[in-house]
Amino acid sequence: MTTYLLSVGSPDLIGTAARGAIISTFLVFIGLCLLWVFTLATQDDDPERLYVAGRSLPPVLNGVAMAGEQITVVILVSLPGAIALFGYDGVSTAVDSALALGVFLLLASRIRATRRYTLGELFSLRAEGPGVRIAGAVVTLCIAVPLLMVQLRAGGITAALLIGMPSERAQVVCTVLMGFLITCFAGVADLRGTSFVQAAKVPVALATLAAVTLLALRLFDWSPGSLLSAAMDKSVSPDEYLSPGLWEHSAGGGTLGTLSDHIVVILGTAMMPHLLLRVSASRDVPAARRSLSVAVGLTGLFYLLLITTGFAAAAVVGGGRIGAVDVKGQGAPILLASEVLPHHSTGRVVLITLVACVAFLAALTAVASVTFAAAVSVTRDLLGRKGRTRIGIGEPAVLRLSVVALCAVSLLLTTAVHRYPIEFLLAFSLSLAASCVFPALVYSFLWSGFDRRGLLWLVYGGLALCTLLTLASPAVSGTRYALLPEQDFNLFPLHTPGLVSVPAAFLLGWLGSARPWERTTHHRHTAPGPTPDRGAAGGRVDSGGNVRRG
Repeated sequence: MTTYLLSVGSPDLIGTAARGAIISTFLVFIGLCLLWVFTLATQDDDPERLYVAGRSLPPVLNGVAMAGEQITVVILVSLPGAIALFGYDGVSTAVDSALALGVFLLLASRIRATRRYTLGELFSLRAEGPGVRIAGAVVTLCIAVPLLMVQLRAGGITAALLIGMPSERAQVVCTVLMGFLITCFAGVADLRGTSFVQAAKVPVALATLAAVTLLALRLFDWSPGSLLSAAMDKSVSPDEYLSPGLWEHSAGGGTLGTLSDHIVVILGTAMMPHLLLRVSASRDVPAARRSLSVAVGLTGLFYLLLITTGFAAAAVVGGGRIGAVDVKGQGAPILLASEVLPHHSTGRVVLITLVACVAFLAALTAVASVTFAAAVSVTRDLLGRKGRTRIGIGEPAVLRLSVVALCAVSLLLTTAVHRYPIEFLLAFSLSLAASCVFPALVYSFLWSGFDRRGLLWLVYGGLALCTLLTLASPAVSGTRYALLPEQDFNLFPLHTPGLVSVPAAFLLGWLGSARPWERTTHHRHTAPGPTPDRGAAGGRVDSGGNVRRG
């Protein structure tokens, strides 16, 4: 059995009358966005200005852009659906995502103070050498490529919903077209250009979510209690809607599975490589703190609106209809926007168009940010100065080629596995960030004994553990929503490996750096034994062990 992300033959969400106007406006918006990005693109060859905008972004602008980094297309279309279908479990995931910036706040000042902005450079704080930088680049790529695949897939699905063609072929075509557009954007963008687009996306997204929520609340006489009651009544399981365990993904592992999911979402979201570039663009450490304060406030507001949008979708549309379109609820925002106003009104067309534009902006900026951070790591950590000299290409050109190559590989992989549900790759990326990046940065900043061997053990050990445990988990086989539902080789009971991989990575880092077995061996070989007293001048030991003079 093949699990499709969208059900073939799903109902038309928009209607024939409104579709032409929505698609035309949407295409005009895409063209204006790309034109704006080309005007913002810098021609400066200075790496500092290219990668971190010369560390000159104002705190408020950088803070709004940092909040924009949290508004991805996956979050925008998936979380409201998860809340609409699964209630408490979806809200819990939203709260975890909102807490992530608080964790990042604990390390952001230290990261900015180092003036380093790739994982390879940060890993080199305690352990110099090309192997350390390569490890940073490997982790960055292993986080970025699965994340890009999920983002591109979600963007293509949203476009397929808008044109009213949820078939498998339409999904693939829309994903490819969206991928080409985003590649054009990412190929010319730098951090300064993406910062302006991210900053513009935040108020548009917040205003759109607020408008959808208020229009839904109006249908229930402005009573939040009535809306929540309707959401429970129209959900797939009214009695369990506000209790944990309704989401099959989180219910499988019990309390330990829920704890593992919390660890992965909070630590993984906080340790994404593109956030390192963002905080490094601040003028200084105080500016970085101010930027994060702005980002935390806006991100909290975004997730609050997202939670209310999820409940509104359940109350207005109903969990049964949302699940009929997409078993994971990714059509919920568009379904809600199409139902809160009369079907033949101009306002409905405008609202659906706004939701579509926000989704496109979210896909555009999310893919560009992740790709740009990964390309910077490839340019500086994987190739390095000697590698760039050997191939005879300047640093900006290597960066652009890396961006295009990463987008092309991710798009090719996404289209190759279009028949399979690949949403577990998002959890895999977050698990890698939580298991490989967070422990390494904590040790690098707080433990002077952390060295090269400990770092490599931590990074590659965490990477291997996450990969093996994910492959052996219910996310890949043995469950209805698994990658291979007909197979059953899940030896690891939890959907995410964070509960095991994060402590194990800390342990591997300590073992590799402290090497307690070497101290034990050294003490064993140098243990004190009976020694003669040679304090007297000319003393020597006779056959009986006595000291004699002379």
